[in-house]
Amino acid sequence: MNKTALIIGSSFFHYNISISNAFKTLGYQTFIEEYDLPVHPFKGWLKWRHKFSLNRKKLREKSYNKYNNYIIEKFNVINPNIVFIFNGNILQTRTLDHFRKTAKVILWMFDSLSRYPKSIDHIDHVDAFFCYEKQDVEWYAQQGKTAFFMPQGYDEKCYFPQKVTKDIDILFVGILYNYKKRIKLLTSVVKNFTDTKILIFGVYKPYYKGILKWLFREKRKIYQNKNIPPQQVNDYYNRAKVVLNIHHETQKDGANPKVFEISGAGAYQICDYNPYITSLFPNGEVGLYKNEQELFDLIEDALQNNKSENAKKAQEIVLENHTFLHRVKEMLAILDKHSL
Repeated sequence: MNKTALIIGSSFFHYNISISNAFKTLGYQTFIEEYDLPVHPFKGWLKWRHKFSLNRKKLREKSYNKYNNYIIEKFNVINPNIVFIFNGNILQTRTLDHFRKTAKVILWMFDSLSRYPKSIDHIDHVDAFFCYEKQDVEWYAQQGKTAFFMPQGYDEKCYFPQKVTKDIDILFVGILYNYKKRIKLLTSVVKNFTDTKILIFGVYKPYYKGILKWLFREKRKIYQNKNIPPQQVNDYYNRAKVVLNIHHETQKDGANPKVFEISGAGAYQICDYNPYITSLFPNGEVGLYKNEQELFDLIEDALQNNKSENAKKAQEIVLENHTFLHRVKEMLAILDKHSL
């Protein structure tokens, strides 16, 4: 019997390809559908149409309906055994129900439920629902529903150690716009470590949100104000003595992909504390801070002392247990058991 998987995720996620490759390793033929293509209300010219629309809600619903009709047609042509969905906020329940007539449906929340409220009720329309945040799993349990904790992971073919010179003292790579916690902490780091080489990648002040702020943005040698592709991210991770990881405010007990990617690259990581990450790295393989002063102390320690052995042990931990292939195997095993 041929095994076929349809992977649906935003084109913002490079993880679509990583998950596809994991399914291929397990013998599946895969198809990827990215929901910025063919339609999305915040992509290309539709972004500007949405920005100046007098009825944004109506425009969004029109776009969502168009995409759901499109993806149902694609599904009918592909006729997959498995549909694998990231977040699923653009999908309607009618679409999920259509998938389930002939396929098993997996939905993996790659963000907190609070950020994607449209996906909350999807748990009743899929075969297995996975959350990367333990508190979301507990919330569903209180509603009498079964969700499964599934932490994020990384692609070991994309993030791996390299033998290069550590010519960057402090590095951060990630989304900045509208991430108040990240901006606040990074501003403090820049202010307190003036004699170090700091690089911060991520769109900080986009031109389309404010042309004057974009033109007169500060500290351009530090704040690069751009996103970079994963292969380049790995290069920078390998060049850094310290790589910072700052979770979104909604993260309470779980791990974002950077936890695994930074360690997978063999870089020394300093990350905000939560119980799950402590359980991953119980012996100081990753520096964990609970407040700003602890963050500064960890950075100072890492700049004065070689942390390569810590980083190596962290890399071994994630490679052994936390690749996307591990995650797909775990989810398929739970799906099989849960479907009995």
